[in-house]
Amino acid sequence: MADKEAKNVLSIRSMCKSFGRNRVLDHIDLDVKEGSIMGLMGENGAGKSTMMKCLFGTYQKDEGTIFFNGREVNFSGPKNALENGVAMVHQELNQCLERSVLDNLFLGRYPKNSLGVVDEARMKREASDLFRRLNMTVNLTAPMKTMSVSQRQMVEIAKAISYDARLIVLDEPTSSLTVREVSKLFEMMRNLKEQGISLIYISHKMDEVFEICDQVSVLRDGKLVMTKDTEQTTMDELIAAMVGRALDNRFPPVDNTPGDVVLSVQHLSTKYAPNLKDISFDVREGEIFGLYGLVGAGRSELLETMFGVRTRAAGRVYYKGRLMNFASARDAMDHGFAMITEERKSTGLFLEGDLTFNTTITNLQHYKTGAALSKDKMVKATANEINVMHTKCMGPSDAITALSGGNQQKVVFGKWLERDPAVFMMDEPTRGIDVGAKYEIYELIIKMAKMGKAIIVVSSEMPEILGITNRIGVMSNGRLAGIVDTKQTDQEELLRLSAKYL
Repeated sequence: MADKEAKNVLSIRSMCKSFGRNRVLDHIDLDVKEGSIMGLMGENGAGKSTMMKCLFGTYQKDEGTIFFNGREVNFSGPKNALENGVAMVHQELNQCLERSVLDNLFLGRYPKNSLGVVDEARMKREASDLFRRLNMTVNLTAPMKTMSVSQRQMVEIAKAISYDARLIVLDEPTSSLTVREVSKLFEMMRNLKEQGISLIYISHKMDEVFEICDQVSVLRDGKLVMTKDTEQTTMDELIAAMVGRALDNRFPPVDNTPGDVVLSVQHLSTKYAPNLKDISFDVREGEIFGLYGLVGAGRSELLETMFGVRTRAAGRVYYKGRLMNFASARDAMDHGFAMITEERKSTGLFLEGDLTFNTTITNLQHYKTGAALSKDKMVKATANEINVMHTKCMGPSDAITALSGGNQQKVVFGKWLERDPAVFMMDEPTRGIDVGAKYEIYELIIKMAKMGKAIIVVSSEMPEILGITNRIGVMSNGRLAGIVDTKQTDQEELLRLSAKYL
């Protein structure tokens, strides 16, 4: 644990920020000690991202003072913050994927020799020393696109250290990592902590907060409602602080009753890499069928192939006895299939649009009056989904980019609910969503199953896949390693199956 007598590397006093009449930060006071890891939690829309943007100068705070290393600071932007020792590793990494690790480390600050030529030898020497200090082995000339998400993340942390950062903010860093990769990240975080570097760890995963953080602070509705040492609090207290009420269970009762088989996947294989090989399984009417596996096991590719996005090499998909080998996503949608993609910003939303556009885009035929689209019908449908999903926003005309990540995910859900799908496939549906909103989504999934929908849920979170499904298919290296009954399995069996074809 961090030394209680350690000085504060960061102190925020009475920070306020409003957008119009909406106050999103209300007199925030926060201290982060030197050489400590501070967990920052809160529901989507609680103000976590806004507070960090005010710290980094992306937004200008309305009131308050920020002290860093004992002096008052007002950064003009993220670059200014980075140059002064404050860095952030975003959940969605902003890197030049076609360029090498070396280029990404020195982008915007290439060292030059006496002739004014870029000094590659110095770059390699400094980068090698940096990664050696962090106990990392990295191919400096490898393009970033060839690296896993966890490796790219660690390169971003290394870049922050190369700027001599004394405070690093990690935003949902484990959302796309395997258990093994999370362990490596935590090892690096402990290493940085031993060097006196402070970290702010933004996460919705309470298990991880208790494992890695010294202290935890909770934001609710723009107010800091709790700061405690992790040793002196409990998961129940954290949940109550975040949502303003107690949640007796992390998961609602899974009381749906699956019926007869309605969806049948037979010997499905893909034509192009990453390859799926001879996958067969059935899903019953009103069943929640989980798909688990390590990152890269082929879970997303399986859903995409079923949805007509990837090219089949062999195999068939049947729904209620009818062949459903879709040639496109449009074809799948027309036959009652829906799919929430893993990357909401790149494949799930139109970032230039507002809530109304993003909610109604998949179902435009439904909002026509004669030959023309009815704006009133579209706004009414959007307002209904905002109400159903408890989306935090000012209204249907809000820009989608004005919403927090979790509330954006609720819009993605609402978009597909407008189509009333018969088969609903969900790829990491609660990624980046807070504990209160997760519970609401779990209730929605179970409610849909009770209505007779066939539901397939991909999740990397072991407690989630065990907490909301009826059966679980485990993927391993492009193959289906086994199917287990959720009530009769455990984490050890899922991990064993996930390694079956490695």
